[in-house]
Amino acid sequence: MFKLDARLAADTHWVGDLPLCHVLLMNDSQFPWLILVPRIADVTEVFELPEEQQQQLLNESMLVSKALKNQTQCDKINIGAIGNVVSQLHIHHVARFKDDVAWPKPVWGAQPAVAYTQPQSEALISTYRQLLAL
Repeated sequence: MFKLDARLAADTHWVGDLPLCHVLLMNDSQFPWLILVPRIADVTEVFELPEEQQQQLLNESMLVSKALKNQTQCDKINIGAIGNVVSQLHIHHVARFKDDVAWPKPVWGAQPAVAYTQPQSEALISTYRQLLAL
């Protein structure tokens, strides 16, 4: 049975569910950052998913990427499934700007996270739900 990793749950806000994945908002206001987590138990790699689910994951990733780009007008979308700390399959989608605090380096460990205020997170969650038709 699928269960969201406790660290992902602690570091994010739930946005909604697409057909395959939970959509999560990373709780770091320095970077517009959404995470897709396929609701499939015991999967750590994309290739472990059946081909149909791999395609669905790609479709959902493109949907999230477009939503981030449309919302933020960022310079670049970084997409990654690192999993060194949290092995549960999850795909990061980070909107990057040439003037963000970490540019051009990776966001991981660049700065301590700056949590959203409750009004900020609620507004963003509402916006992303609309953009993703959740």
